[in-house]
Amino acid sequence: MHLILFLAFGAVCVAGAVNLLVQKHPINSALSLVVVMGSLAAEYLLLGAEFVAAVQVIVYAGAVMVLFVFVIMLLNAGEEEETKGSRVAMIFGIPGMLVGSLLIAWVLIEHSGNKSLAAGALPGPPKTIGWLLFHDYLLPFEVTSVLVLIAIMGAVVLAAAPASAGGRKD
Repeated sequence: MHLILFLAFGAVCVAGAVNLLVQKHPINSALSLVVVMGSLAAEYLLLGAEFVAAVQVIVYAGAVMVLFVFVIMLLNAGEEEETKGSRVAMIFGIPGMLVGSLLIAWVLIEHSGNKSLAAGALPGPPKTIGWLLFHDYLLPFEVTSVLVLIAIMGAVVLAAAPASAGGRKD
């Protein structure tokens, strides 16, 4: 039964990710990302990582998605325009993606051991996760929070720029 549920939630996750990419309206893309985050939380539950599943729902599907929707609304983003794409992106992007995919596959195959772990065998209690996050990985955590702050400030600047630069009064 676990395998069937795992595969079902995996399929929902992949379908949500594909839907995220094909949507033309940013709000629909954000809602598709919520579906991806929710199905990932269900995957974590099936793997026995209840704390990670709760954090996934609270932090990512909750707070981060509210931030995304707030920025989308602040920028007043409408439907995307169709473009032909960049020739540079086609020349370097597709081979770069293939090389990166092959590199990741090689690393996973080369470094995957034959040992199997039981679900929940990895460090997962909140105390251990908190110690790792705020002691061993404090610098990456703080850098990430500064990057989110810079992104919010950039969105505010972009939203305010047309009103002050154009001199147009509505």
